[in-house]
Amino acid sequence: MSKIYTDPIDINGNSFKRTGFVLVLLIGTFLMIINQTLLVTALPKIMSEFEISAINAQWLITSFMLISGIMIPTSAFLMNSISNKSLYFIAIGSFALGTVICGLSNTFSMLLFGRIIQALGSGLIIPLMQTLMFLVYPAERRGEAMGLVGIVIAFSPAIAPTISGWIVDYYHWRYLFFIIFPLVMINIILASYYMKNIIKITKPKVDFLSIVMSSLGLGALLYGISIAGNIGWQNKTSWFFWALGIIIIGMFTRRQLKLKEPFLELRVFNNKTFTLSTIIVGIIFMTMIGFEILLPIYTQSIKGLSALQSGLILLPGAIVLGVISPVSGKIFDKYGAKNISIIGLVILSVASIPFLFLTKDTPIWWVVCFYSLRMLGMGFVMMPLATAGINELADNMISHGTAINNTVRQVFASLGSALMVGVMSASVTKYSIEYNESSLSPMLHGLNNAFMTGLILIVISVILCFFISSPSKSKNDKIS
Repeated sequence: MSKIYTDPIDINGNSFKRTGFVLVLLIGTFLMIINQTLLVTALPKIMSEFEISAINAQWLITSFMLISGIMIPTSAFLMNSISNKSLYFIAIGSFALGTVICGLSNTFSMLLFGRIIQALGSGLIIPLMQTLMFLVYPAERRGEAMGLVGIVIAFSPAIAPTISGWIVDYYHWRYLFFIIFPLVMINIILASYYMKNIIKITKPKVDFLSIVMSSLGLGALLYGISIAGNIGWQNKTSWFFWALGIIIIGMFTRRQLKLKEPFLELRVFNNKTFTLSTIIVGIIFMTMIGFEILLPIYTQSIKGLSALQSGLILLPGAIVLGVISPVSGKIFDKYGAKNISIIGLVILSVASIPFLFLTKDTPIWWVVCFYSLRMLGMGFVMMPLATAGINELADNMISHGTAINNTVRQVFASLGSALMVGVMSASVTKYSIEYNESSLSPMLHGLNNAFMTGLILIVISVILCFFISSPSKSKNDKIS
């Protein structure tokens, strides 16, 4: 006999339809995440128009990731201080304002400022979306819910280079923002009808020192990582900000464990399943971002393809991930996360091996097939594990869990791109010195070594996955 699921209710006890509510969240998040990589293929034309260097232009992407990352921990506090409907409008409104500024910018400084305003909204809305998705679905359907989230989180950055590559090839780069803005306005109109308040406000005490420490610590860490990715790991400035960020985060952690009402509840890490799933998802996200950066370098530098063609090569994998995410969510609801995740990680490992042996003559269809197989494996890992971890928390801890989960993923994503690009660059330098007319160029050596780094990270994830225990059976077992 099939279960009958009732409609969710808001904080006033009124029931509402789930479909419109979820649609607003997914569209808003899609628009936010697609902007993370939207400018990747547009940078050369922006550099030419504003006469800036590649390092300066890269800040259009780095600043977005940096500010988003800084805002994510603050989201847990805001979700418990402001109604979720008001917070959603603040976040989407900030993003809309930033989009307008970007589209109308006539200087690089104005464009960078617009990206920062966009990122303020993005850093708030992603953890808010995940928290609301968890609360609007019953526990036995959360895998299905996070399967839908998985489509957005992984599909958006994968298709952004393809879309932006096509637009930039035929139109001015400002159209990237002119197209996004009306979609944001449509989402705001839909939200005014369908967004409901479902998070109970607890109004925690404001601890300004925690806010400052969180922002400075995470900002310094992410800034240090971004410098390492742009300039190299040998840069002393990078190591200084790394050390500064880690020290301040350590002080922040100590403070949170002493406060009666912590700004960010770090005791969620007492749950082994939450901790392991968060780390594994972070590592897998590292490799996903790393591969998405390295493959266009291979297809453009080695194979001589255009930016649009490079984006199209990633598109089938994005479609596979989009199709498999809701399927894996339903499998998770029925069988749990551990077994499906191990299967996914094995697929991911096997599909990553061919990238260690890419040559100039490797057929493009070969690259497309194995990249798509990687995304299939990834679809069985990321959202099921993330759901399993958050499911271990009581409802009043979900906002903190999603904030921490997203913060870790943001840091790991930045670290992954810096690490894999750093390995590639170091290998290129080494093999340029030793290069003696071998069959592989220094760039290919560098790419193969970088892909090897990704494979090692995946193998570490496989090992960690075996230590995940069965989920708690009752609310009393959950961190609250």
